[in-house]
Amino acid sequence: MIVRLTGVVIEKTPPQCVLEVNGVGYEVNLPMTSFYNLPQDDSATTLFMHQVFREDSQALYGFHAKFERDLFRELLKANGVGPKLALAILSAMSGEDFIWAVNQADISRIVKVPGVGKKTAERLLLEMSDRLKNWRDIPATPTADSQASNMDMVLEPATNPVNDAVDALIALGYKANQAETTVKKVAKVGMTSEAIIKDALKAML
Repeated sequence: MIVRLTGVVIEKTPPQCVLEVNGVGYEVNLPMTSFYNLPQDDSATTLFMHQVFREDSQALYGFHAKFERDLFRELLKANGVGPKLALAILSAMSGEDFIWAVNQADISRIVKVPGVGKKTAERLLLEMSDRLKNWRDIPATPTADSQASNMDMVLEPATNPVNDAVDALIALGYKANQAETTVKKVAKVGMTSEAIIKDALKAML
């Protein structure tokens, strides 16, 4: 079981990246809250991993902070929540914001996550309030260890930040027309795909 990897990000296609570790590239799915924290240069970064095994495939999910990986795992224990929905939840809001919403029983924030209707949100709040009641010492700003790297790697810039942002939102579960409309509203000349996605997610909450 892979639980932590430190390496250099050589490809970024939100909400995925390829993390190269000792010459091996790992495709990693990330919530956008962790994706925003990926280095913009060839610095090494550490991701806390959760590995999902299927009959015909395997998938890696990476997080900038251990507590967010632990929260992802708690979400997977909830009835009807799979990796895709858990990733969408932690992309729409930070782990701290989600816990706050659970503690406040703020269903209005939860139902704005793609794939979450009112009944699902009510059930999720009920289950997660019980699972999270003993959580303590949640960090205000999740961070992960980052080390300098001597590897000669260069990130390839996104060819079209707007298209990349739309594709990322669709991958997170938003409908294509909703993603396209919101991206057009928030996108400005010179913005990176990460910045567009961040503003689009805020606009839809």
